[in-house]
Amino acid sequence: MTLPTPLQMMGAPGSPYTRKMRAVLRYRRIPFRFIQQNSREAAKLPAAKVPLLPTFYLPDASGAVAPVTDSTPLIRRFEEAFEGRSVIPSDPALRFLDELLEDFADEWLTKCMFHYRWYHAADIDKARRVLPLWAMSATPDEQVAPVQKMIGDRQVSRLHVVGSNDVTAPVIEDSYRRFLVAFDAHLQRSRFLFGGRPASADFAAMGQLTCLALFDPTPAALTLELSPRVHAWTEASEDLSGLDPEDADWTSPDALPDTFRALLELVGRYHAPFLLANAAALEAGNEKVETEIAGKPWVQKPFPYQRKCLAWLRESHAGLDTTARATVDGLLDGTGCEALFA
Repeated sequence: MTLPTPLQMMGAPGSPYTRKMRAVLRYRRIPFRFIQQNSREAAKLPAAKVPLLPTFYLPDASGAVAPVTDSTPLIRRFEEAFEGRSVIPSDPALRFLDELLEDFADEWLTKCMFHYRWYHAADIDKARRVLPLWAMSATPDEQVAPVQKMIGDRQVSRLHVVGSNDVTAPVIEDSYRRFLVAFDAHLQRSRFLFGGRPASADFAAMGQLTCLALFDPTPAALTLELSPRVHAWTEASEDLSGLDPEDADWTSPDALPDTFRALLELVGRYHAPFLLANAAALEAGNEKVETEIAGKPWVQKPFPYQRKCLAWLRESHAGLDTTARATVDGLLDGTGCEALFA
């Protein structure tokens, strides 16, 4: 269905998913109007049932404007509504791998992002002081101060939602270090994950990295230490409107460099075991996910949305034709990801 432009998008600079979607729209040259969260303009718009960022205001089946969230299905909806400059690979095997890596960025790297921002004192202090000022820059300090305290207290209290705690902290931080090293190595061979043009997974990773590599002090310092290349790639990828992609810029599945396999091994090492343990805990009605990830203990409350993510990945894998599935399974074999589809 054709969508009217400019699209209306409400979000905040501190939201990795806002930065993800804003970069997608810039790259695809889709006209949009950015509305700051908690602004006078945002107050006039209908509220989403689940208040997530970013929120788009799109026509529903009756033509009425309705709030819509969740970046991954929104990207696919915009693919159908707007032609050209696609962020979804044309090859079905690559398309599946893109979906898998987008899920890793959206659902695992976000654990890293939320953990670093609200676990370490320096990061908590910066975030609570800066985040409210994006919408309250013209407000006196004495009025902002209670909001700064409220945001800091609330977000620290929600660390458990993403699984961040004293038990899991070493796993989360080790995974980010390993991701930086692996992604840096891949970027030395390929401008983006799948060649010379960005896919949805690139934008998902970039969104999380706008926080991890550019904003929050602890992971930003680590990024500069281990990979100034990732820092630079993140900043450059926020506006790719000047890039002119060609079909040949997609790498064929059989030409993916060995550095791509290292990224799949990260998914298999961290994200896959969590998705499986989370689904098992929900199926059993357990109040905790208790498992091992990368040889270390992991404990958190189960998360229903990530069970849906696993189901969607399995549905996409099952929907591959015989040739594409054989290609995908060959690439996943031995990475740990194959357990998701056993």
